[in-house]
Amino acid sequence: MARKAIFITGGGSGIGRATARHFAAEGWFVGIADVNAQGIDETAALLPEGASSRHIMDVRDRDQWEAALAAFAEASGGRLDVLFNNAGIGTGGQFADMPPEETDRLIAINFGGVVNGIHSALPLLRATPGSTILNTGSASGFYGVAGLAVYSATKFAVRGLTEALEIEFAKHGIKVRSLMPGFIDTPLLDQVAADSNEPARDRLSSSGFEIVPVERVAEAAWEAVHGARVHVTVGKMAKRLSRLARFFPGLIVKQSKKVDGLAGAAG
Repeated sequence: MARKAIFITGGGSGIGRATARHFAAEGWFVGIADVNAQGIDETAALLPEGASSRHIMDVRDRDQWEAALAAFAEASGGRLDVLFNNAGIGTGGQFADMPPEETDRLIAINFGGVVNGIHSALPLLRATPGSTILNTGSASGFYGVAGLAVYSATKFAVRGLTEALEIEFAKHGIKVRSLMPGFIDTPLLDQVAADSNEPARDRLSSSGFEIVPVERVAEAAWEAVHGARVHVTVGKMAKRLSRLARFFPGLIVKQSKKVDGLAGAAG
């Protein structure tokens, strides 16, 4: 029996790299997909010999999806136990100041890329018993965050798609899950916002926000694939925001103002 296999977009860094390492350590075969060839190679170098395949691709391009998944299926023995739609960008800022071209790019990568991946991977997923689609969402998908309006909107879309397809795909034996992390310890937090010379990491820490280690997100990915929850929150802030959005949405406005301007720092 072929070993289980996961295909990870955005696998060249951050959450994708940490998840690749976690699943490879559990004996899985890992397809590492990214636009950054160097990042792919660096991730592959951290995995056991023969445990991965490399796929340079842009999630916005359906033809690249088809080619990458065909190559992955050949390397994995035809299995796709988990499609991890993780690739995304964290561009933010005040909506009025964002060029329309950048909002288009956010939507195309963060949401369009997920849709493209599911369309392309569905035949392989249906052919693999007990398969799972795992999408990287965000705590900002529970309630819109000022300064991250379009980013939040893409994560709301991912959340809605996840919920709907969990119902639709049940008849195919495919689970659909999402990760909903807060602020994650990745290089995105080293970016400097337009209105400050201070990196987002420092501003978050000084404001009392929790920064979650990327390894915790990888553990949550494993839990999501093997658990029953549709949405898996990661970190105290994400759990709190989830509760507030359900029961006390009015209280979120004050909280979200604290992160206004921390463009690109959310998970």
